[in-house]
Amino acid sequence: MTKIAIIGAAGAMGTRLSDKLRDEKDYQILFVEAAGAGQQKLLDRGDPPTPLDEAVAAADVVILTVPDSILIRVAETVVPQLRNGAICMCLDPAAPYSGRLPQRKDISYFVTHPTHPPLFNDEVNPEARRDFFGSGQARQSIVCALMQGPEEHYALGEAIAKRAFQPILRSHRVTVEQMALLEPALAETLAATCLTIIREGFDEVVARGVPAEAARDFLMGHLNIEMAILFDEIDWEFSAGCKQAIEEAKQDIFQPDWKKVFLNENLEASIKRITATSCS
Repeated sequence: MTKIAIIGAAGAMGTRLSDKLRDEKDYQILFVEAAGAGQQKLLDRGDPPTPLDEAVAAADVVILTVPDSILIRVAETVVPQLRNGAICMCLDPAAPYSGRLPQRKDISYFVTHPTHPPLFNDEVNPEARRDFFGSGQARQSIVCALMQGPEEHYALGEAIAKRAFQPILRSHRVTVEQMALLEPALAETLAATCLTIIREGFDEVVARGVPAEAARDFLMGHLNIEMAILFDEIDWEFSAGCKQAIEEAKQDIFQPDWKKVFLNENLEASIKRITATSCS
């Protein structure tokens, strides 16, 4: 039986993983919280806390479910106590990509992150269709990377990740560097920013007199078909007028060198800020 220590087990992500893993017959879960309030929360839900030193020394796998802003500091305490051959699992590529995790050649570092349920899906259950985050109702994919360690540790890490984020649609193997390109660069720096601007545009047309419900219906419908066209869900293309509007607007809205967000130096600077301050 694999012993898994969940560090930060009373937090939002720690709770999600605890709920998924506690009843898995192949795993023995050790729930770890440093603060008294967190330990009480574990007791209130029926998960007896294990002292950090005891859990880390006994664990085959330690999962760090703490925020990026404190993950490196927590890792500096946890990693030196890991037994030889243990796996340290991170749920976000920021800290691993930064190169600031403690150096130990005799342990493995495994990184995984959920993709969240996709925009286009075949879910039929109403609860699953409203599962936007990936709380266990809708299928979602995961990305996984073995930063260092033997190949069998990739298999073990992926198996744990699949159970932690089930139900699973697909599992993709990538490198830590590729995962960092996906998040923060693609999903947050680019996509979330563009969507924020779209929301600001929605608010602007409402402020100019368009009824909010009409604006929302119009925008959501157009986003649906535009995403379907751009990501090859349907065999269709934008109209000539739409294509012209896009090309003209790009010059007004975007800087010509906007793809610099994917350059290593800019990605490293972004991750440095992420690991220094709290980020959703």
